[in-house]
Amino acid sequence: MAYRWDMADRRSEDEPHPRFHDDLVGLDPHDPEARAFAEHLDRVQRCDPAYTVEASIDGVGDFARSSHRAGGLRWWVAVVVVVLILFGVLVASWDILVRISQWLAG
Repeated sequence: MAYRWDMADRRSEDEPHPRFHDDLVGLDPHDPEARAFAEHLDRVQRCDPAYTVEASIDGVGDFARSSHRAGGLRWWVAVVVVVLILFGVLVASWDILVRISQWLAG
């Protein structure tokens, strides 16, 4: 069974994650490592369709949250990936604008 919980929106910090009642019985729900593991299980067992715009935006959000947690070399690799994606979008946009202006001019 997959759970879909937005940690900051739906629960307070004192309320235990529902996984501690089902999957993680016996672990301390107030332990930060156990809470992080419950959040990890939520991300791993997500079964939403991945081909919609909303799922793509959720994927970008997951990438942003995971790169925010990363440090050192992983953080720099995430920054390079984002910069390369933005560079590709800028080049493609510029190419489209140039082709449209050539078509209109000519």
